[in-house]
Amino acid sequence: MPKNKGKGGKNRRRGKNESEGEKRELIFKEEGQEYCQVTKMLGSGRLEVVSFEGVKRLGHIRGKMRKKVWINQGDIVLISLRDFQDGKADVILKYNADEARLLKTYGELPENAKINETDTYGPEDEDVDFDFEIDEI
Repeated sequence: MPKNKGKGGKNRRRGKNESEGEKRELIFKEEGQEYCQVTKMLGSGRLEVVSFEGVKRLGHIRGKMRKKVWINQGDIVLISLRDFQDGKADVILKYNADEARLLKTYGELPENAKINETDTYGPEDEDVDFDFEIDEI
């Protein structure tokens, strides 16, 4: 039987994500970029985003962010628009809750944008009425 020569496995060699506590510089949008909110995770590095103008797009997480930055439903992201495909965009950056609040105070995001809630921005797609009666047994 071989003896263990190291001090751990693959996860120890990979290292810990120590950049969580650091403050980073706030990045604003430039030409060809938009702020969006994630409405649905689709899998394989794709997601559905809605811009704050109400445009729904298919977002693609760039390779540098995959498996390093975890994006969830309701997160505020910065996307890069494609010149050749209007319905698709690339996710450049994910804003944490503090950065999204700062963007809101600077007037970059609208006042009715929900930051760390799972409810997403925009008009409701369907109105569900729960007006039904329960029969007692």
